[in-house]
Amino acid sequence: MGAIWSFLVPVLFFDADEVCFGQKKMDKIYSKSTLACSENIRRVGEVAKLFADAGLICIASLISPYRKDRDACRAMLTDANFIEAMLLFVLCEAIDCKGLYKLAKAGKIKGFTWIDDPYEPPLNCEIMIEQKDGVCPTPCDMAGQVVSYLDENGFLHA
Repeated sequence: MGAIWSFLVPVLFFDADEVCFGQKKMDKIYSKSTLACSENIRRVGEVAKLFADAGLICIASLISPYRKDRDACRAMLTDANFIEAMLLFVLCEAIDCKGLYKLAKAGKIKGFTWIDDPYEPPLNCEIMIEQKDGVCPTPCDMAGQVVSYLDENGFLHA
């Protein structure tokens, strides 16, 4: 499966770090509270909807721990146009290049999803990214799984 760019469809990526950095600049105050997390997810959903309405495929790479927040974003779009992918915790920990899960497990970061803050798994996600035979897929393999889903379901065809 080729890169998503090879399909010549407009794609916009929302990365959690970039979104949070932008939020800090806009709000001047940034909090990692449950309310701030929910508001951040809502904002990304609203902006993604605007771009999706303009014909772009929007891919948001965010930790969204609460089902109600994901469901609210799903409700903004037609159900067929909201695709939820879930990485299992073991994958998040395995690909954590910043070492944040290790710090959270050591008690140096509080309120960390899956460590001392809850995660409500989706009930009906479209894409489940899991280990294969006990091996964590590479980021490229995970992206390929998402691209394959989009291709197989007609999203990448003009």
